[in-house]
Amino acid sequence: MTSTEPTLSTQQAPGDRRRWFALAIVMAAAFMDLVDVTIVNIAIPSIQRDADASLSQIQWITAGYALAFAAGLITGGRLGDIHGRRRLFLVGIGGFTLASALCGFAANPEMLVASRLLQGGMAAMMVPQVLSIVHATFPAHERGKVFGLFGAIVGLGAVSGPLLGALLTEWNLFGLEWRPIFLINLPVGVVAFLLGRRYITESRAPKALKLDLVGVALVTLGLLMLLYPLTRGRELHWPLWGHLCMAGALVVFAALVAYERRKAARDGSALIELSLFKVKSFAAGIAVQTVFGVALGIFFLVWTLYMQFGLGWSPLRAGLTGVPFSLAVSTAAGMSVQKLVPRFGRKVLQAGALVMAGGVLLYIWEAHRYGLAIASWQMALPLVVMGAGMGLIVAPLTDAVLSEVPREHAGSASGLINTVQQMGNALGLGLVSVVFFGVIGDRLTRAQVGPAFVHAFQHALWWVAGILGVIFLLMSALPKRPAQHVEGAADDGLPATEREPELVG
Repeated sequence: MTSTEPTLSTQQAPGDRRRWFALAIVMAAAFMDLVDVTIVNIAIPSIQRDADASLSQIQWITAGYALAFAAGLITGGRLGDIHGRRRLFLVGIGGFTLASALCGFAANPEMLVASRLLQGGMAAMMVPQVLSIVHATFPAHERGKVFGLFGAIVGLGAVSGPLLGALLTEWNLFGLEWRPIFLINLPVGVVAFLLGRRYITESRAPKALKLDLVGVALVTLGLLMLLYPLTRGRELHWPLWGHLCMAGALVVFAALVAYERRKAARDGSALIELSLFKVKSFAAGIAVQTVFGVALGIFFLVWTLYMQFGLGWSPLRAGLTGVPFSLAVSTAAGMSVQKLVPRFGRKVLQAGALVMAGGVLLYIWEAHRYGLAIASWQMALPLVVMGAGMGLIVAPLTDAVLSEVPREHAGSASGLINTVQQMGNALGLGLVSVVFFGVIGDRLTRAQVGPAFVHAFQHALWWVAGILGVIFLLMSALPKRPAQHVEGAADDGLPATEREPELVG
């Protein structure tokens, strides 16, 4: 590394406003990715009708993105460590924008599937750099506020996708049917790329690293062996090879751990920094992130199916129904990091799990009481309670996971956080076939569809409530008083009395 390249520990001066422009740019990219994950689902009927896509192709249009995204996240984080976070971010957002254009102008379903795979791969280059750039750009005492904003973006992105997809599909802009759901990324991506070149400061690991190609191959193989059968299992009636493939994934992951341990001892350039899991806050946070992803994977899919197929609502009505949830997540996320966690610590995250579980139970009660006659306004209360609980968790949890991570491993840690989130979501989506479709009969009359979906929705929500109970227990392993990134406090020039207290077990 030359002396002209800033290291990861290089931060912009507190008075430099450029860091806030950089934050806006990476947050816009993160929001674009979050929206793109969910925006496609709402437009599936239009895609199937207009592009004459088969069910298998529709499956891959939605699943291909997630598979490519999850398989490349850890690699993307490490490439940022090696070649620079700014450089990889620009490569990722440029490629993501190009792939979005290819999706929007796809001539046939095969081209759309291939473009979605490319889009997921480019997102895997872009997304891990977001948290790493924030970690490198902002001093420790400002990161709580920054991660509060990040939590708000996560909440908005999770729910804005279906609403935006519904609007763009229903408006049928210029007669393009579903294509604007991808083309809308073009202006955002181009502006973010141009501004990113100007305002984002380069950062990288302070020691030279090599790309661990064997580690990349093992991670990719293991994730594909786990996620592919989960994605295709229900469509293929859960064949034996799928179960064997998922079991084989555990063997691949075990081989990965053994290889990475030897690689780290040999030259220190392992793809996954296993020493991170010796950090209690990181290991506990990763476990919570994974299980939380399972809960969200189940809820958001069955919620959409319940409203559109069970209740017969239009995509636009279903999207608008989620607005209270989005607002509650954003509001609670900001309050959690800035006001509540500094005062109450871990109890805020545990309260979030209980509040979210309470909202789920309230939703179960309302779905049972009102049945097919339930109105959007009646769903507002349980959705606000659930959103408030999620907001209390999502922003401070990210901060807690990264709080004690050494800066030279920020890229790897960020990649792991996003990877386990995707794995959790994939596991949740796989469980939907059991906890939702498993209680719906194969042959239903038109009159039976609505009640069957309402019943299946309630059944799935009981699972979500139980998973949130598990999350509550796992959170007991998090630090009692999670400070914001204390490893940077000494570098900030703050008096000892103004630094955050150290994490305690």
